[in-house]
Amino acid sequence: MSFLSKLFAPAERSVLGVDIGSSSLKVVQLKRERGAAVLETYGELSLGPYAGAEVGQATDLPADKISETLRDLLRETKVTTNRCGVSIPFARSLLTMVELPYRESAAEQKTVIELEARKYVPVPINEVRLDWFIVPGSKLQSHNEKPTTVQVLLVAVHNDELTLLQETAQGANLDVGFYEIEIFSTIRAVVDEPVKPVMVLDIGAASTKAYVVERGAIAFSHAISTGSQNVTRALAVGNNLTLSRAEALKKEIGVAQDTYDAPETVFSRVFSEARRVLEQFETMHKKTIDSIVLTGGGGVTKDLGTYAKSFFSIGVRVADPFVKTEAPAFMRPVLERIGPEFAVAVGLALRQLNEQ
Repeated sequence: MSFLSKLFAPAERSVLGVDIGSSSLKVVQLKRERGAAVLETYGELSLGPYAGAEVGQATDLPADKISETLRDLLRETKVTTNRCGVSIPFARSLLTMVELPYRESAAEQKTVIELEARKYVPVPINEVRLDWFIVPGSKLQSHNEKPTTVQVLLVAVHNDELTLLQETAQGANLDVGFYEIEIFSTIRAVVDEPVKPVMVLDIGAASTKAYVVERGAIAFSHAISTGSQNVTRALAVGNNLTLSRAEALKKEIGVAQDTYDAPETVFSRVFSEARRVLEQFETMHKKTIDSIVLTGGGGVTKDLGTYAKSFFSIGVRVADPFVKTEAPAFMRPVLERIGPEFAVAVGLALRQLNEQ
């Protein structure tokens, strides 16, 4: 994406993906070796304690506090490079698919898109950075005629968010090659289906993102206001636990347990709304979604994949982004378990490797 990227000069062998989430920071360092992406180090650090809150809770910290947390994480994980890609939160961006008139001239098409974009961005255009992607497969009146319209994915990121991320990176002494909306990083890390539509459920701390990916592009997206911290709070309140104990318990007991029913109750709301989004897409586009991928911090909840299968009539799998990297065999069980939390960071590091 043009305004979110720049090319490096000859780069170091190691690259870094930095995922700045609402409840934690994640980093993944990779290197290219014999054509493969090799995992060098990774780590996660909760933002809650730096904000006077519990582990697993969403925060709204200023850039200097996030930088402090990031410096601690880079030190603890023994990261050896400062060349990186950084994520942009989905909640601070706008993605919308629009159908616009087709123009043969690239310059005319650019003008049409820029003028029409003002109708879809709900804030003054000078308050955001705007980019777009023309989706292949424009409508034709017949096989012998030129396209009459084009499908355009509009992308807008608020200037304040970019400033926050730039100040955070500067405070952590990072050399940022690009900023990328987290959805695109996740797609690179966990979606392998080249043609059929796939739904990704990214269960974050504060909210869940449901989006449909088709031919590598986002065909549909929807935000669900419930996230994994709702599970933590329900467990804490219902069982007289501290939030930190409830956060740990969520990963230990999983869902559909007799003793604690809070995880099942909350996740059932998320999956019910996701099923409605799935059905809406299939009805609108006359297409069938092939499968569902669970990712995000909530994706590490024990047995969540099995529970999700009871809601959907299609295949469901839990994301394992580390499968795209080489790592010692003894680490595989751990990487598979924590994988959903690191999808964005892995996706960023993979793009960094490809660009250098």
